[in-house]
Amino acid sequence: MSLTIFSGNANHALAQAVAGHLGVALGKRILARFPDSELQVEIEQSVRGYDVYLIQPTSPPVDEHLMELLFLADACHRAGARRVTAIVPYFGYARQDRRGKGREPVAARIASDLFAAAHIARAVALDLHTPELEGFMSIPLEHLTAVPILVEAAAPLLGPDCVVVSPDLGGAKLAERYARALGRPMAVVHKARLSGHEVEVRGIVGEVAGRTPVIVDDMVSTAGTIAAATAALLEAGAAPPAIVLATHGLLVGEALQRMGGLPIKRLIFSDSVEQAVSGLPIQTVSVAPLLAEAIRRLHSEQSLADLIVHQ
Repeated sequence: MSLTIFSGNANHALAQAVAGHLGVALGKRILARFPDSELQVEIEQSVRGYDVYLIQPTSPPVDEHLMELLFLADACHRAGARRVTAIVPYFGYARQDRRGKGREPVAARIASDLFAAAHIARAVALDLHTPELEGFMSIPLEHLTAVPILVEAAAPLLGPDCVVVSPDLGGAKLAERYARALGRPMAVVHKARLSGHEVEVRGIVGEVAGRTPVIVDDMVSTAGTIAAATAALLEAGAAPPAIVLATHGLLVGEALQRMGGLPIKRLIFSDSVEQAVSGLPIQTVSVAPLLAEAIRRLHSEQSLADLIVHQ
């Protein structure tokens, strides 16, 4: 069964890098808009009998990129592809995995159902905000992690007195993985989310006084969590400047302004989403080799055991 890779518009550079590692060319397709803004998708080559991989993070604008992925999948299925796998480095809507007040949708479940409706046989995601998303999906989900890649990039920057910090309780397991890999102690900031833009810190568990904080998270979106955690850490006596590690550097809304005013030595992100040009001290590490290896193993029916997240 031949292999081919198509890219959406969300992160074409990453798709090209993955294809390069596999020694294949990206498939030809049309992604355009009709005058009324409806999405137009067309596959420009034969995929009959092919093992097709679609590389598309559902990053902002999330709805547009999600629909591109679904339309590409359906087009490949109807053109005779034997199997369609979605490579979704960043999975939008993963944070909406429950009803907070009782009258909201469970958007993560809806997005997951759409994957199956578009005839996607399997999905591959990277450091999900909510690992429980796997339980929502009616198709297999391979949950990969960029933690080893980010740890390798950060290690040369760390002194002996660093402490790995989770900026909220929900990220404690992720912080434990970083702390083990880096051989450093760990602390957790206890926060409460007031809105999609505001958070409030209510305490810190762990010793941070006199230590340089290495703040780790799955994503940096508006940077409200990072800003609140940094302020609380400094108030508790942590030694600036901080280092921030996150798989997904979304940097939306007021993120650039917030991050620009923080004592941060380095922001280390993966290239799971395209990075906007900014004056921040950002270091980007590529997950293309990781995704390429996952595709190679899936295509040849080999195990992904050493690539996936183990909670």
